[in-house]
Amino acid sequence: MGSSSAAVDEEGLAAPPMPAPHGPQISKRRRLAVTVGVMVGSFLAAMEATVVGTAMPTIIASLGGIERYSWVFSAYLLTATVGVPLWGKLSDLYGRKRLYQLGVLCFLGGSVLCGVAASMTQLIIFRAVQGLGAGALVPLGMTILADVYTTEERAKIQGVFSSVWGLASIAGPLAGGFITDRLSWPWVFFINVPFALAAAGIMGAALVETSRPARPKIDYAGAVTLTAAITVLLFALVEGGALGWDSPFVVGMLVAAAALAAAFLAIERRAEEPFVPLSLFRIRTFAVTSVAGFLIGIPMFGAISFIPLFVQGTTGSSATEAGTALTPFLLSWVASAVVGGRLLLRLNPRAVVVLGGALVTAGFVLLTALERGASRSFIYFALGLVGAGMGFSITTMLISVQHTAPREQLGIATSLSQFWRSIGGAVGVAVMGAVLASSFAAQVGAMDLGVGAGGPVDPNVVLDREARAALAPEVVDRLEDALAAALRRAFAVGAVGAALALLVGFALPKRRLLDHSQAPAAVGGE
Repeated sequence: MGSSSAAVDEEGLAAPPMPAPHGPQISKRRRLAVTVGVMVGSFLAAMEATVVGTAMPTIIASLGGIERYSWVFSAYLLTATVGVPLWGKLSDLYGRKRLYQLGVLCFLGGSVLCGVAASMTQLIIFRAVQGLGAGALVPLGMTILADVYTTEERAKIQGVFSSVWGLASIAGPLAGGFITDRLSWPWVFFINVPFALAAAGIMGAALVETSRPARPKIDYAGAVTLTAAITVLLFALVEGGALGWDSPFVVGMLVAAAALAAAFLAIERRAEEPFVPLSLFRIRTFAVTSVAGFLIGIPMFGAISFIPLFVQGTTGSSATEAGTALTPFLLSWVASAVVGGRLLLRLNPRAVVVLGGALVTAGFVLLTALERGASRSFIYFALGLVGAGMGFSITTMLISVQHTAPREQLGIATSLSQFWRSIGGAVGVAVMGAVLASSFAAQVGAMDLGVGAGGPVDPNVVLDREARAALAPEVVDRLEDALAAALRRAFAVGAVGAALALLVGFALPKRRLLDHSQAPAAVGGE
């Protein structure tokens, strides 16, 4: 299960370092072209995460099906998450270039189909196709960069790729609104076509790879079982908020996911060439970052999901204004990713990850103190801390994993780094959403809001600016207080996740990464 080219010490770092290039040495010109191709693919994935949400009200007006609104996003998230380990492992077996191009073309096909969808059902299905392709763009892009750059070079350029996400997060909502208003909603999807073709074409022309085994062994049983386990788990998390966590259907799905996960582990222990090499978890750095990545995903997705709700629901701001509240979070993430990569060359991984975890924890502790009418400056400061912590933590964990993973397992190791964050985010958002819903319902249920001619007040009007205007100011104030209190409890869940990630970070190696001048050589092993 993956031979090692160097011994691994008790801290999970290769010792002594032996140059073992990941691939053929390519010219600076080709490497620059590969970098541009990866950036274009990352920009595609980042834009899609923000631009569609802006266009969704118009899409609903055109296609109907508001009762299935959430599945437009859930279908994309589900297949994107499921696809991450699949793309990563297959790239180890068949090569990065062809799998990256296939992922881009899958994303392209899904985008075109979404643009011609004639019903909400079709749109959901085509979004699933698009999400499957999206699962290849970022993890395979990061793996390709690990093939062509040294550890030191990767640490320096991580900020560039973080800036792609920062730019897309700011430009996405603006672009979505402009395209929807000036053209029509299908162009939100059609605009992906030239960028996808460019990414696939650049990678095909510039990336040079060594030959792979003609007939690699594939662990089909492991791949199918893992895919089924992830799918069932995510489906249960998505439906849990709607049906209730005590629903027999949801409980049954969670039990089925646990059973499939146990079956997957049993299969991998016996497999000659396992889909997910369990030997990776014997590398201390990989094991620790897997747990920390899962935990850090809770506050990461929690901030993205619930901060706009706080701003819109407790201040009466528009959805667009609420979305802009995340700007400090994204900008500080970009800045700290740049600084964090440089710090990693001077400090050890533990120090940088602990610093990041401390900042995220501090930011979420501040969020648990948010009251109705909290100043924007206070919110921005808290989110700035969270974003800075994310930049330090996630950048360092990714580079550390790539540094210690054996070359033949680099694709699956890099993909699993993103996979754990996504699963942690899905679990965290589900739990935070449940805490929010139960707390808000309990508080509103205990209030005497009065019953007028129109019947009892619907607490959901706190998010509708026109409906709010029709209510008495004191009723609005009480609903906003209830929502703020419920969100504080939800943010407390994020704070716990961040604090646990901080504690886990102390288990990382104290030694600095060893690769500073050699060819790309992420050597490691069992």
